Amino acid sequence: MEASRKGILMKVNLKVKRFDPDDSSGKTWWQEYNIDTHQDSTVLDALIHVREYEDTSLALRCACRASICGSCGMKVNGSAKLVCKTRVVEIAPNGESIVIEPMGNHPVIKDLVVSLDTFFNQIKRVNPYLQPDHVPQTGEYIASNESMENLLTAMNCIMCGCCVSDCTVLEVDDNFIGPAALAKAWRFVDDPRDSKRIERLKDLNDEDGGFWDCTRCMQCVEVCPKGVDPMGRIMELRDIALNNGLTNTYGAKHASAVSNHIEHSGRIDEFRLPLESKGIFNIKEIIKLMLPGLRFALRKRAPSPLHFKNPNQKFVKTLFKKVEK
Repeated sequence: MEASRKGILMKVNLKVKRFDPDDSSGKTWWQEYNIDTHQDSTVLDALIHVREYEDTSLALRCACRASICGSCGMKVNGSAKLVCKTRVVEIAPNGESIVIEPMGNHPVIKDLVVSLDTFFNQIKRVNPYLQPDHVPQTGEYIASNESMENLLTAMNCIMCGCCVSDCTVLEVDDNFIGPAALAKAWRFVDDPRDSKRIERLKDLNDEDGGFWDCTRCMQCVEVCPKGVDPMGRIMELRDIALNNGLTNTYGAKHASAVSNHIEHSGRIDEFRLPLESKGIFNIKEIIKLMLPGLRFALRKRAPSPLHFKNPNQKFVKTLFKKVEK
């Protein structure tokens, strides 16, 4: 029986980032735990084992253990994951060390537990509720099956915060609304029962931190445990805004300039792009561009003012027309 038990156990090394709010120094430290766990165990199972049998001071958050509640989001080996659906054998098949940290871009309360106050405050910024313009005479507000199937992907979001954790924009700009909130905004913008479509788009288009601040790093797509594709939703918000004539922001002008350059010559004119994005006659913004432009020039990294057409221009134009259709 003992030999059989050993055959289904595997040794696991967990390297956990710790933080104690009662420590006045505010320092974090790493602590390692070496345990034996079942081959089918999840990272959450391993952490619970540590908390119950190795170190009762370890703080972590979990609830359903079925990737439904979104409570157990953490960084595992550098990427945000739901640890209840992350199997140890898949990320450390040969006994490699597993590095576990609290989610990024969230204030840490203790050890692996983070505050979600900022996360939900960002969600509130997009007014995450239907705003119809009438009250039905009988029954509920009805939407077609087709429209609800369209919204289903975004509605699968379980508010785990993984996308926010790994968002590279939020690392440098905490005013960015964030991928989760923008995916939620898309869900209401595309809902046929909502009457505030244009108002929502204007707010997200004009507001500093809106959908034009996304850099399309795809981190939110990679880590989302439910396939919501926040970046895809953000790109759709941009398209909807442009199609509704909301072209008065720098982001919209930038997108338009890129599109015009590719259509014209098959490549982006990097010298003209910032000028057209900010506005050629926008003296205040042009002056702001001069200093970084000078630094690039001194380092011989500035784009050439002479623009050359792509030798594969015809092929690129054909692709461009297909995409536009």
